Amino acid sequence: MTLVHGEQDITTANGTHPTHPTQETWSNNGPWETLRDRKEVLVVAQTMVYAKRLHDFYSLLASDLRVHVQFTVAPHTFNRGTAEILQAMGGTVLPWEQAVRREFDLVLAAGSQGMEQLHGPVVRLPHGAGNIKLARSSAPGGERPAVGLGPDYLYWEGRLVPASFALAHEEELLELRRSCPEALPIAEVVGDPCYDRIAAALPHREHHRAALGLRRDEKLVLVSSTWGDGSLFTRLDAVLPRLASELPRHGYRAVLLTHPNISAAHGAFAVRSWARATARGVVTVVPPETDWRPLLVAADFIIGDHGSVTLYGAMTGAPVLLAEYPHRNVNPRSPAAQLARTAPALSPGHPLVDQLSYAAEQYRPEEYAAIAARISSEPGRFDRNARRLLYRVLGLGQPAHAPAPEPLPLPDPLDAIAAAEARRAG
Repeated sequence: MTLVHGEQDITTANGTHPTHPTQETWSNNGPWETLRDRKEVLVVAQTMVYAKRLHDFYSLLASDLRVHVQFTVAPHTFNRGTAEILQAMGGTVLPWEQAVRREFDLVLAAGSQGMEQLHGPVVRLPHGAGNIKLARSSAPGGERPAVGLGPDYLYWEGRLVPASFALAHEEELLELRRSCPEALPIAEVVGDPCYDRIAAALPHREHHRAALGLRRDEKLVLVSSTWGDGSLFTRLDAVLPRLASELPRHGYRAVLLTHPNISAAHGAFAVRSWARATARGVVTVVPPETDWRPLLVAADFIIGDHGSVTLYGAMTGAPVLLAEYPHRNVNPRSPAAQLARTAPALSPGHPLVDQLSYAAEQYRPEEYAAIAARISSEPGRFDRNARRLLYRVLGLGQPAHAPAPEPLPLPDPLDAIAAAEARRAG
């Protein structure tokens, strides 16, 4: 049995690693280190998405002098650009070949690939919200499990790889019971970091809008696409031209967020070229490394698909329209499926502005609140719960203060983002 990628059954040549620059690294507890006898933590980022997702976990350890956090990029089809993201923030990035020879006190991962090769207790966490997608292959019982929750994602040659599995919602325990009950003893509900960060930022929504350069009377339309078959990106040539031609230039701004896996698979140049061609210079194309959460907080309307960003949009009060939704590949018990039953679908035969108005008129806050409540069953308590879990695995007492997570950063102005993208395009 093979561990597979946390979003889809994708395999790469085992043990290979793309060429990327690495920072100089020291041996564990080497003679030149200033701080000795620390707990060694390895953060494994298979993709750029995983690297971002892991940030809210390893940042809980970052200020503790007893803990040394390092990073590595595991072999993966979509790991292009991941090492550069980690190095840009000053992280020590170990080559994969070195990481698999070392012993660690804690290994943090949001994906499955390569975990069986590492030495140390692995703490797995969800890579996105709501366990939305179904795996391509069926579990032993014949049912397709939610991606990340089946035995193919947790076992290697009969061995349960993670020492602990951090979940966001109690419902995920039920999914795990259906697909891999043997993993229930290691599962622990800690909450969802993105849920908590977005919820904390919503009262400051106007600050995020001002940072983007939006006028008070301007409406921000956020277009969000996940990756793969059935994503909004597969209909980009039908959706973006409508925003470019039908949205009034005065009173509306539109931005496009694409899943980083699209750029990792096809190349940033190709994705940027396709998006710019269909956006006609009107829709701002956001680079994949951008933090999407401030944009979501600032949005007045969301046009999306079955991706996590669209689901998190249920928290914001912004009406949601679905431009694409692959029913056969979505977990019917997920909050995303509930969102698909609630949000109106974008229609090709009616004016876009009228459809936005219709979505606003039909918006029922209580319906979307019920969907959002299924993202995290520990709202506001992720930092406390996750830190307790990590320190328990490390065998250390927690620092004598409550976790103090940083608020979401203010976004760059849309005009600056557009100008930077234009320069990249040459």
